[in-house]
Amino acid sequence: MRKAKPKKRVVLPDPVFNDKKVSKFVNHLMFDGKKNASYEIFYAALETVKEKMANEEKSALEIWKQALDNITPQVEVKSRRIGGATFQVPMEIRADRKESISMKNMIIFARKRGGKGMSDKLAAEIMDAYNNQGGAFKRKEDMHRMAEANRAFAHFRF
Repeated sequence: MRKAKPKKRVVLPDPVFNDKKVSKFVNHLMFDGKKNASYEIFYAALETVKEKMANEEKSALEIWKQALDNITPQVEVKSRRIGGATFQVPMEIRADRKESISMKNMIIFARKRGGKGMSDKLAAEIMDAYNNQGGAFKRKEDMHRMAEANRAFAHFRF
């Protein structure tokens, strides 16, 4: 590599929960630099989750963290070209990439949902992920299924 590795940026914790994970999620959620709007969407979604899942003993933030854990993939397939043929090689995912993938999947599938506002859609996706269902959970299952199907090519890991 010609250049030095870029420095890791420091993510400051969010103002309400004082949690860096929330800040990272809000950064993924943000459009056009509108961080305040994405904070409002996120906090409104957590309020909705708290109202709809009042029977749970966990707080809304804990439910959100559990939902993220439920949709976090452990392995993914990467294309690797060997002797003119392209193989889908299953590989384990780095911890920071796992977190990023799960956050992005939750946001992508929340945006695809039908519903009134983004906060309602995000709340619905969080509750689905907490209950091991929904689009983001299905994406994780598909990734794992692909890796399992291509386990024979695991020896091509680089």
